[in-house]
Amino acid sequence: MILLSHPTANQNVRQTALALAEAGLLEEFWTCVDWKRGGVLDRCLFFLPRTHRELRRRSFPAELKPFIKTFPWREWGRLISGRIGLGSVAQHETGFFSMDAIYHSLDRHVAGRLSSGEKSRAVYAYDGAALESFRAARTRGTKCIYEHPIVYWRQVREYQREEAALHPEWAPTLGALRDSDEKVAKKDEELALADIVITSSTFSRESLARVPNLKAEVHVVPYGAPPVSNRAISKGGNKLRVIFVGALSQAKGLGYLLKAAARLERQIELTLVGHRLSAKIPEPAVLDRHRWIQSLPHEDLLEEISRHDVLVFPSLHEGFGLVIAEAMAQGLVVITTPHTAGPDLIADNVDGFIVPIRSAEAIEERLVRLMTDRNLLAEMKLAARQKAATRQWETYRRQLASLARAVVQ
Repeated sequence: MILLSHPTANQNVRQTALALAEAGLLEEFWTCVDWKRGGVLDRCLFFLPRTHRELRRRSFPAELKPFIKTFPWREWGRLISGRIGLGSVAQHETGFFSMDAIYHSLDRHVAGRLSSGEKSRAVYAYDGAALESFRAARTRGTKCIYEHPIVYWRQVREYQREEAALHPEWAPTLGALRDSDEKVAKKDEELALADIVITSSTFSRESLARVPNLKAEVHVVPYGAPPVSNRAISKGGNKLRVIFVGALSQAKGLGYLLKAAARLERQIELTLVGHRLSAKIPEPAVLDRHRWIQSLPHEDLLEEISRHDVLVFPSLHEGFGLVIAEAMAQGLVVITTPHTAGPDLIADNVDGFIVPIRSAEAIEERLVRLMTDRNLLAEMKLAARQKAATRQWETYRRQLASLARAVVQ
């Protein structure tokens, strides 16, 4: 009944696919790469660990195999060109193997599928990969379900322009400043064509108030957390173990965390998990002072998170921030900002902390509080895990399936 599409199919997209499949609503699930774990190629790539990890992130649970359709060639081109030093062909927007080109390519292919195949009741697509699909759906009377998992582009551009003025050295990491007017105009057209818009946080929904003439109803369906850890809650070791997960970008507030960490260098151990967006910032000397992991498969990421006491996620703008729920499920205290799903998930000073954006001082103050009061640290870690237990992915899938069923009836 519903045709779902997303080029890279991250964790929340997989849960959407499972929700629709469990409810008997999923017709097809279009993506770019469906990697087969345990296959011949999977076994042969063990000597290329980075490539192996990236490809293993593109494998899917068995329940989705009957529905998966792939259109892989451009995505394979991007993955291969990046490994052999041909990064120019993946240049932002203009590159033949850019992420924009991959999104548009799959979108056009799905539009063709909608035009030539049996009539679906609805197409479910995502920001930046829905325009052609929605245009084709409109000609056939097919409903358009649009997931907007980010913050509205006008608000994002405003925050990033402010940040570039405050900290110009970080400007190369602020990707929204490179988006063309044509690209963001397409985002507005996608929103205009949608019958219903789904967001994952109150902050994301509120940002859509700036959309000109938005007619679709906007619903918040919060993402879920993985199963909670059953490990004993620890008061921590000699040093507070702190982790950051996300692209090494000032959009994620990384510079503010690094400033706080520099003041507490002898009292905390900081792990950074995420890929670089600039060769110059953060400076290599800064990264050398901390533990840096570029990428991890999802199950390995959860294991890595579980070894820490605190997640600091000081984003300037975030549609949700899946790592917040993932860290809480592992029993970490989360320090984040009101520009994420933090206020939807966290009771400030109870099971985590909400701090202002752009405040290294607030991050430092919360870390010092946890370092000096280990009983508080243990209490908040337990409370975070208990909160995550009430917000599992099963709840998300039920809510989403109920909403989707109402659209196609």
